[in-house]
Amino acid sequence: MDQPFVVGGMETPVGPVPRVSSVLTARDHWGAFKVRWGYGRMRYRVDPGLYALGNPGSNDPVLVTANYKLSFDALRASLPGRDAWILVVDTKGINVWCAAGKGSFGTDEVVFRIQACRLKEIVSHGTVVLPQLSAPGVAARHVKVRTGFRALFGPVDARDLPAYLDAGYKASEAMRRKRFPLRERVALIPVELVHSLKWAALVAAAFFVVGGMLTKGPFWAAAWQAALSPLTALLGGIAAGAVLTPVLLPWLPGRAFTTKGLFAGGIFAMALWPFLDPQVLRPVEAGSWISGLLSVSAFLAMNFTGASTYTSLSGVRREMRWAVPLEIALLAGFVGLWLWARWVSA
Repeated sequence: MDQPFVVGGMETPVGPVPRVSSVLTARDHWGAFKVRWGYGRMRYRVDPGLYALGNPGSNDPVLVTANYKLSFDALRASLPGRDAWILVVDTKGINVWCAAGKGSFGTDEVVFRIQACRLKEIVSHGTVVLPQLSAPGVAARHVKVRTGFRALFGPVDARDLPAYLDAGYKASEAMRRKRFPLRERVALIPVELVHSLKWAALVAAAFFVVGGMLTKGPFWAAAWQAALSPLTALLGGIAAGAVLTPVLLPWLPGRAFTTKGLFAGGIFAMALWPFLDPQVLRPVEAGSWISGLLSVSAFLAMNFTGASTYTSLSGVRREMRWAVPLEIALLAGFVGLWLWARWVSA
């Protein structure tokens, strides 16, 4: 009841239930913005339990969601002017699809929340609606046997819930199809950039120090001269892997995300090439630069396997068996050729 998005309470046969609104506040939007940029991601949670949206009665729908607040907010914001019960299961702050794959949005947790909230004493229709993307983790038949509640899988996107409910809990073919439009892919970029730039800063600092020690001349000038090539390779790889790959995802060749990352890295390398310092264009330095950019781009592209509808755990493992050795080889070429260039110039 003391969560900032709760707007009051509602009395039920089993006691008071927190009431929430479908209107998101500036605080909700600010929280979402921070999470998109990686701040407080694993702490952005809703307390599991039952919530009242509007003024629901015993015949109003029960909609189940994860306790990741972005998921919770997307659900309630999709139902303006409607009354419903929202049953929040404990997914450890993970979104619906990932939690279903990891097992935290599973049959046992759904059964436990239905029983713990004494849902039978609150609603009379005996039906709960789960997100379609929770289906990998929830066995509807077992929910029915253990709780008496019929578990239906609603549409993929929360915004389709009003039409789904108005149609008598029937989803159209379009509601069952998961798409990843540009808007959703771009939303993943900020957090990838933040995480990537953190470790890139440490790697760049190492190149800076080692370069200053191995290159002739005053330390600071030598360090900057030596670190410029790996720094541009790192930033180029991050831009290609964390930005260009999700933007161009449907059009990049190959099904493997490593392949897509290599193509994105190649595109970015060709775009940058005319603007490079002549020092970088020397054969050994150029080999290091290209290897570094491609290794970073390919590695970061693998983080977007969740931005497709065709990846699977077995497919990811199969890709990693050849992708990881390739990325390690490219990384070794990045560092090795850079050190060789320092040794040759010495």
